[in-house]
Amino acid sequence: MSQASRLAHTPLSVLDLAPIKEGRSITDTFRETLDLAQHAEAWGYKRYWLAEHHNLGSVACSATSVLIGYVAGGTNTIRVGSGGIMLPNHAPLVIAEQFGTLESLYPGRIDLGLGRAPGTDFPTMRALRRDLRNGDNFPELLTELRELFAVPKPGQAVRALPGAGLNIPIWLLGSSGFSAQLAGHLGLPFAFAGHFAPENTLPALDIYRRSFQPSEILNRPYMMVGVPVLAADTDKEAQRLSTTEYMNFLRLIRNQLGPLTPPVDSVEGLANDLERAAVESKRAAAIVGSRETVRNKLELFLTETQADELIITSNPYEHVARLRSYEIVAEIAKEAAEQLLQLSAAR
Repeated sequence: MSQASRLAHTPLSVLDLAPIKEGRSITDTFRETLDLAQHAEAWGYKRYWLAEHHNLGSVACSATSVLIGYVAGGTNTIRVGSGGIMLPNHAPLVIAEQFGTLESLYPGRIDLGLGRAPGTDFPTMRALRRDLRNGDNFPELLTELRELFAVPKPGQAVRALPGAGLNIPIWLLGSSGFSAQLAGHLGLPFAFAGHFAPENTLPALDIYRRSFQPSEILNRPYMMVGVPVLAADTDKEAQRLSTTEYMNFLRLIRNQLGPLTPPVDSVEGLANDLERAAVESKRAAAIVGSRETVRNKLELFLTETQADELIITSNPYEHVARLRSYEIVAEIAKEAAEQLLQLSAAR
């Protein structure tokens, strides 16, 4: 498959961390989340996923299921889901009931992506959990959750109502090989967090492919890969807008958590050598630039990963810049599809 045809055939989705911004309220954050979801639906994105995080000064989607309901209620066709729910933070019955409720309200539009990390720091993890095994019991929790979603068996003592018997797609999420191997063994779709663990992307995808066993869910592997993209009308403007994310990563490294800040003209001198290397490592997969730059890099990324779907995260400070970034990516995909049609017609 050529690069152009791969981009033309690859579904695009949105990963939203509901970013909190300096000088803005959390109410503003949620309104911008819904506005982005409505635009993404109009531009042809397939899914809109929200990720569970806690006690982070720059992220507002801690009550992930509630926010999913808000987005699903304000849209019509786009799939809405979790990227992901951190299952060890919750009783499986609670998640089954929450997502059973969402699926009952918005039939055929809800995805349940599951992760095993805490999505927070250790003190907050203690506040969330009564079991601090740090995800070691994830396979056991997953089995329990899947049983709650199944058609109830005669005499079954505990049922998820709503939830039982509903066909809610379950994805496993990961940033290493653990969930990749588990997803493969269970024949489930796999979403890799390439936006913050770029060094593990290709090894994890290889583990998933090699581990995959066909199931009643899938007869072949299905991989979605997270990729950070910031597209603007020029390379220079995209680089300037990307300084917001650079400074956010720098604060994370320093454990100085806080809202996203406006872009700056230069990040020179803001970090020492070790910090700069750490930020660059975290941002190694970031695709930043103009339409042409972004298209070329997306094509290369798809060729390298052979991903079946891309889930894109873009977090400039200004909402209008964020909308424009997702719009440009959607336009790139549309252009690739039109060029493929023209090539096919010419033959």
